Amino acid sequence: MSETAVSAAQRGLTESTFTQPGAPAFSAPEGILFDFNYGCRVQVPVDGWRVRMTDLDTHNDVFDETVEARAVISSRRKYFVRMRLRVCDGKRTVFEHAFDATGQRVLVRVVSAALGDSLAWIPVIDAFREQHRCDVHVMLPGHLHSLFRAGYPALNFVTDNAGPAASDASFYATYHVGLFSPYAERDHQPTDPRVSSMQDAAAYMLGVPPGERRPTLAVADTAQRIAEPYVCIATQATAQCKYWNNPRGWPTLIAHLNRLGYRVLCIDREREYGLPGAVNRMPAGAEDFTGERPLQERANLLAHSAFFVGLGSGLSWLAWAVGTPVVMISGFSHPKTEFHTPWRVINFHACNSCFNDTAFEFDADDFNWCPRRADKPQRFQCTSAISPEFVMRAVDTLIEARCLAA
Repeated sequence: MSETAVSAAQRGLTESTFTQPGAPAFSAPEGILFDFNYGCRVQVPVDGWRVRMTDLDTHNDVFDETVEARAVISSRRKYFVRMRLRVCDGKRTVFEHAFDATGQRVLVRVVSAALGDSLAWIPVIDAFREQHRCDVHVMLPGHLHSLFRAGYPALNFVTDNAGPAASDASFYATYHVGLFSPYAERDHQPTDPRVSSMQDAAAYMLGVPPGERRPTLAVADTAQRIAEPYVCIATQATAQCKYWNNPRGWPTLIAHLNRLGYRVLCIDREREYGLPGAVNRMPAGAEDFTGERPLQERANLLAHSAFFVGLGSGLSWLAWAVGTPVVMISGFSHPKTEFHTPWRVINFHACNSCFNDTAFEFDADDFNWCPRRADKPQRFQCTSAISPEFVMRAVDTLIEARCLAA
């Protein structure tokens, strides 16, 4: 999951989530207009012409009706579908076109400002570019551009206010990538994100083969700034269910790492985070490297760290992206949700994996979301039941496997 707070309005299906394009951008014979911006779209100049849209892979006709002149007809599914469009005047075929993005400009909008989401989805978007050999423009918050530009030179990163590059109506196709609420909605996502990994959910939306793809990141500053062996940790999250809620957890682990000869650097953005009366603070014993530091600076710290210990957050994804071994502590999400790490820590004796339970839907606006135990004792037991000894064992196993003794 992600480090940055993402509101329900960002994840949900609101009017502002999706750009509602005007007339289709491409001209065809006899005054027909078409494109694939927000579905397969067509506009015809004459009443009574028949429009047929066919999924080229499943061979299903998804639309086959006579239409009114100048009405914009759009397929229901807005995620990637390889479509054939056919317009007929009686028995005469006026126009026929099969989706082919080769050499075309395609816009992909990342519907999230979260670091972890972007790190998960940019490799999938680049796989789409490679598969279709097209000119892909990625709409992404500006503060994330520097993290990806060097590693993905073939992608064009733009922002909402980037002018013609982002708003030009000449895109052949446009797709939105995100986790859309309600999760049972099927017009913008072909499968429930609770039953897929973060990366596979995006792969299904863009029609590329599912599978784990490590992001390609170029750390701008490769110099090692800290001479002594050190470990980076991140303890903050955007919901209490994502925290390591064992009060003995972080202090005991930090003391163990210090005994092993490691400095322990806390690289969270926030030193304190939470609700009034229930604030989560940087654990005692950790060195304070928190604050509004550039992501490239955090990437440098992670690149030279012996390993990283964190939660199901964006900084775990960033550590994985730069090749640093990751010990991930998470109980609210099933291990399949994030990237694979041999040092994933979850206690299956306790309540766990509520995020992936299709009986519930994660509410990003409820900081205390705990759907199964909201009115019961031992709220957040998914991580309060993870003992520091359990995590220390994962750490020791990692150190032995990587020959990292400080």
